[in-house]
Amino acid sequence: MKIKAIFSALILFVALLTACGNGDGSEGTTGNANNSDDQQSGGTVHIDGSSTVFPIMEAISEEFAAVSPEVKAPIGVSGSGGGFEKFTLGETDISNASRPIKDEEIQKAEENGIDFTEFELAYDGLSVVIHKDNDFIDKLTVDELKNIWVESDDVKTWADIRDGWPAEPMEFYSPGTDSGTYDYFNEVILEDEQMRKSATLSEDDNVLVQGVAGSQFAIGYFGYSYYAENADKLKVVPIVNESGEAITPDLDTIQSGDYNPLSRPLFIYVSNESIKENDDVYEYVKFALESVGDLSEEVGFVGLPSDNYTEALKKLEEIRNS
Repeated sequence: MKIKAIFSALILFVALLTACGNGDGSEGTTGNANNSDDQQSGGTVHIDGSSTVFPIMEAISEEFAAVSPEVKAPIGVSGSGGGFEKFTLGETDISNASRPIKDEEIQKAEENGIDFTEFELAYDGLSVVIHKDNDFIDKLTVDELKNIWVESDDVKTWADIRDGWPAEPMEFYSPGTDSGTYDYFNEVILEDEQMRKSATLSEDDNVLVQGVAGSQFAIGYFGYSYYAENADKLKVVPIVNESGEAITPDLDTIQSGDYNPLSRPLFIYVSNESIKENDDVYEYVKFALESVGDLSEEVGFVGLPSDNYTEALKKLEEIRNS
C-alpha cells in the first residue's frame, strides 16, 4: 500500500514539473524583449528611454492597464541615449526619445538586426528656468544663453552677461549627457561647444528643479511639463525667437512654433519585429497613437494635429500586415 502511494506521488510530481516548463522540456528565458514568453497575451511590453517623454508614456501605460490589465508596460528612464543603447541591442520593444535617433545608433541597430519605425508623439518646449525670486532676468537671447552656458574664463558672474545685472556667480543645472534634452540644447544653443564644467548634470529632472529652486542665482533647463508641474517654485524665462519677440513657452506658442528655437518633437521608436509578432506590443502602440493626443496635453505637452495620428496608425497597420 505504501509503495502504491509513493508511486502515485512520484507521477504527480513529474506532472507538476512538466506543467511548470514550456511543454517541450526546455527552460523559459528572460531579459529578451522579443522572447517567446512575450508573444502571448499577458506578457510584458519593454519600454525605456527619455525622462522628458516619461510622463506621456506613464499616462499611456496607466490608461492601457485599464483595458488590458493582464499586460505589463512599465516605463524605464535611462535617457534618450541610454534607451537607444538598450533598443539597438534588442533589449526593449519601444524606445522613448526627445531627439531623433543618431546615425551611429541606426548603424548599431542594423548590425544587430533591429528594424524599427519612428512615431512622432507630441511637441515639447524646452524651458529655461530661474529662481522664483530672480528679479533681474526678464528675457534671454539665444546668444546670451550660449554665453551663460559655454565654458569661459571671461564670463563668471551675471554682470558679465548684461550690464546692470548682479556681480554674483552663476549656478548651472542641466540634464545629463544621456538625455535627449541635453543633446537638443547642445545642438541649438551650445553649438557643440563645451558646457560649463561647474554645471550639475542629472538624468533626474527633480534634482534640477530642486537645485534651481534652492538658489537665487541659479539657472537650468528641462522639458515644459516639468516647469508646468513646478511653476510654484520656479520662474520660466522668455526666449527671444528668430522674429525678435520674447516668447514664453506654453501650449499655444509651442504648437505654433513661435517658441523657437526651443520647441521640439517627441518620439517613440518601435521594433518592427515586436509589432508583427507580439500582440501586446501591437495593441499597446495602437492604443498609444489613438490616445496620446489628449493624454499628452493632460500632462503638460502639446498634441499633434489629428491627421498626424491617423497617418501613424496607417503606418502601424502596414507594418503589422507586412
